[in-house]
Amino acid sequence: MMRAWTLPMLLVLCGSVVAAGLIFRGMPGAAAAVLLMFVLLAGVNSPLIFPRPIGALEAQRRSAVDGRPVIFWRSGCKYCLRLRLRLGRSARQLHWVDIWRDPAGAAVVRAANDGNETVPTVVVAGRPHVNPDPEWVREQLSRSA
Repeated sequence: MMRAWTLPMLLVLCGSVVAAGLIFRGMPGAAAAVLLMFVLLAGVNSPLIFPRPIGALEAQRRSAVDGRPVIFWRSGCKYCLRLRLRLGRSARQLHWVDIWRDPAGAAVVRAANDGNETVPTVVVAGRPHVNPDPEWVREQLSRSA
């Protein structure tokens, strides 16, 4: 779990160091702006922006029942973030599996990608799709409803 928070913690730490340097130079306004920017970057790269992840086995079970896609992701992945942001509110309807928190999810992704942990990997009706277009994912979601 700590692995998912490494980048956000580093961003906040770096922002704090830069802001402290600016404060010592007599620029508190610039320090506040820089710190705010680093905190926002940390928030965007944190697991908080994604819906609460579930385990791969539970996600596959739920997907079999309701037909909604399963998205395998990891924090810090710019392609996962792009998919999440472009899906908007509909992202909450999908089943999200964090491969850094769930070894079974990482195994599913490796099996689908020739041993690589390439994310986002979206599984629809048992078929994996690597880094699909967000509109295509939204279309698959509407078909399952």
